[in-house]
Amino acid sequence: MNETVLVTGGTGFVARWCIVALLKRGYTVRTTLRDLAKAGAVRRSIAAVSDGIDRLTFAKADLMNDDGWGEAVTGCAYVLHVASPLGGVASGDRDAYIRPAREGTLRVLRASVEAGVRRVVMTSAAATARPPLKSGLVSDETRWADPDDPQFDAYRVSKILAERAAWKFMESEGRATEFTTVLPGAVFGPVLSTENLGSVKIIGDLVAGRPRRLPRLGFWVVDVRDLADLHVTAMTAPAAAGERFIAAGDFMWMEEIAATLRAKLGAEGHKVPTRRLPTALVRLLAPLRSDLKPLAPLLGRQFPLSSEKARRVLGFAPRPGRNTVVDCAASLIGAGGTGSPRA
Repeated sequence: MNETVLVTGGTGFVARWCIVALLKRGYTVRTTLRDLAKAGAVRRSIAAVSDGIDRLTFAKADLMNDDGWGEAVTGCAYVLHVASPLGGVASGDRDAYIRPAREGTLRVLRASVEAGVRRVVMTSAAATARPPLKSGLVSDETRWADPDDPQFDAYRVSKILAERAAWKFMESEGRATEFTTVLPGAVFGPVLSTENLGSVKIIGDLVAGRPRRLPRLGFWVVDVRDLADLHVTAMTAPAAAGERFIAAGDFMWMEEIAATLRAKLGAEGHKVPTRRLPTALVRLLAPLRSDLKPLAPLLGRQFPLSSEKARRVLGFAPRPGRNTVVDCAASLIGAGGTGSPRA
């Protein structure tokens, strides 16, 4: 296959698996890095699970800079825009998320349209389709989340604003370039690197015994391998053009995830916590703790969500969440990504 696909943010968890999925299907892949010194590590991690590594090349580009994006997309039939900022909350700087997500997305789209890319598939987030928590409405692709809703932290606000800006841009300036967005839940699964882990840190912390007590929080889980396959399917399926697709499998409470890890990891799971953190205590402390404040609206809520559209239109068939979290934990243990590496 002679077609070239650009994957943005090649050091990322999802991006690496998208590269694997593309190489396995015979595509030539180019991926962007802010620092080309990391190219060797990315190449080695992908070569460990996929053939065709000779079809992977690298381009230097940064979401916050115009330089390099024209060269990165030149000659590409498709673009998977996966890159997104993952830092900034600790400093309380919402702009550290929002500006790179929104402005970076527009840089990628402008360059893609100018280069005549056939279709761009953008990684958004399931939260961008979430209605108010007390509304009783189901999260589906017809919904647009309110960025001012207090249930959303800075990362999710950045996803909402970036996806809105992307659709607006493509509707007015997209020309012949088609556009699709994929909205994943909490992304777990085996890691190819311990860099840029995102939501996988939740699993790593549990294996390492953190937190000592579990808040009543739950996640719509999606396996990174299934998510990568969905991106590639959405890239070429005629019915995917101009559409949003929620990517989520099973809903799992943290206690369920912890119990699964305890049961399946054997001795490696002995630190996984089992005791629940009282919800009343979390709500009491939340106004005083920046790390707890974003959790308060989500405590005890299993908000309804539907991935029926992705299943029906694109054949999305996510694997069981139990398998995903165990594979995730096992890979982290092997890579030393839990703070407790295997001897």
